[in-house]
Amino acid sequence: MKNPLISHPWDVSPKEAVEIQKRLRQFLHLKWDHPNVSRVGGIDVSYARESKYGYAVVVVLTWPSLEELDIAWAREEISFPYIPGLLTFREAPLLLQAWGKLQHYPDLIYVDGQGIAHPRSMGLAAHLGVLLQVPTIGCAKTPLVGGEPPVGNRRGDYAPLIYKGKKVGVALRTREGVRPLYVSPGHRIDLEASIHWVLQACRGYRVPEPLRRAHIKANRIRSTINP
Repeated sequence: MKNPLISHPWDVSPKEAVEIQKRLRQFLHLKWDHPNVSRVGGIDVSYARESKYGYAVVVVLTWPSLEELDIAWAREEISFPYIPGLLTFREAPLLLQAWGKLQHYPDLIYVDGQGIAHPRSMGLAAHLGVLLQVPTIGCAKTPLVGGEPPVGNRRGDYAPLIYKGKKVGVALRTREGVRPLYVSPGHRIDLEASIHWVLQACRGYRVPEPLRRAHIKANRIRSTINP
């Protein structure tokens, strides 16, 4: 088991959660210094309808062939409420359980959530990256900050997400004819490298392949246990 290098309580109030995010912000490292990538990971959480249970999946694929190398999952009742900006406190404890079951760990993680495109620069991707000290990229389907800037329709076109005068991410067109993906660096990576790695991993779909696989697996596991 590869335990988080930094830890903090999870059973906290929303006010305490905000303070934890502010403290963790000092550990962010927004520079890409990990060129040798042989494994990539995707994480996702699926929820059962009319149930408080969540199903977290971590998928590890070889790079660049994207063959499945490892998969781990966890199921648990979710107690923290859904509050924009505090998604980590709802999903991360379950994701960390799944992470602890892996036999092979990724060199780079694609996260279904925000990186630093967050009011306190500490979205789910940034938060997990700091705890695990692994490069992470936030790949969100909707923006949290920075609005929805117009983006060209060609694959690879993007427009900046600006928050408080700072570029915190981009709206990135990963496929022609579909809505852009909102990409921001999480930890141990910069924005330019984040864009590069997202485009490299989008193999004909809107989202990077590791995330797509994790999403499929999470829904499959959920539907099997809670049909």
